[in-house]
Amino acid sequence: MSISVLLADDQAMVRSGFRLILDSQPDMHVIGEAADGAEAIDLARRLRPDVCLVDIRMPQHDGIEVAEALAGPDAPDPLRVVIVTTFDLDEYVYGALRAGALGFLLKDAGPALLLEAVRAAYDGNALISPSITIRLLQHLAPTQQRPAEHPDTPLSERELQIAQAIAKGRTNLEIAADLFISLSTVKTHITRIQGKLAVRNRVEIAVWFWENRMVTWTPRTPLIRRSRSSNTGNAAGR
Repeated sequence: MSISVLLADDQAMVRSGFRLILDSQPDMHVIGEAADGAEAIDLARRLRPDVCLVDIRMPQHDGIEVAEALAGPDAPDPLRVVIVTTFDLDEYVYGALRAGALGFLLKDAGPALLLEAVRAAYDGNALISPSITIRLLQHLAPTQQRPAEHPDTPLSERELQIAQAIAKGRTNLEIAADLFISLSTVKTHITRIQGKLAVRNRVEIAVWFWENRMVTWTPRTPLIRRSRSSNTGNAAGR
């Protein structure tokens, strides 16, 4: 089945470049282009594409507003939106993720990552440009101390390991290899984590963990394991 894609960007050259890349794939085709946010919302609602690639800065409505209209909690029939931006730590990116976007990547990420992002979104997964994952999520960490949220149902040891790995930008394949479990097992755990945290996708899992100070970035170290201290144990609970 071919994945239908809507392109929304105010630069015609960017749209043309993306169209060339996407239409060259046997499993993808571009069904529409929008030059501003209002047109993007209108076309998306009429054409119902599988994936919408949306620029963060556009006339009429920006990417945040487009994402909220098409994929937000109040959208009656949410679509899959991926934000494409030139700003690696732009505050708009965080707003777009909170508004319902499934992920984002940089415009200079390259064709391979663009195609991977479209396929991931089509499968209901999220992809963030690896070069900015950690810096962005650290940027999302709260600057002021506030009580951490607690899920009603505690995360298991394995769920905590996987959620922390997601917050550090690990892919499902990397998590499966690190923890010596199957890819399907990882996906099953992610579904359970989403239910316990009341979030919609792996991007929101990462945001939740960074906002609640339940992960730190330590390069060249294995996945974070739950501390034996009672404080960390309590933080993992809901």
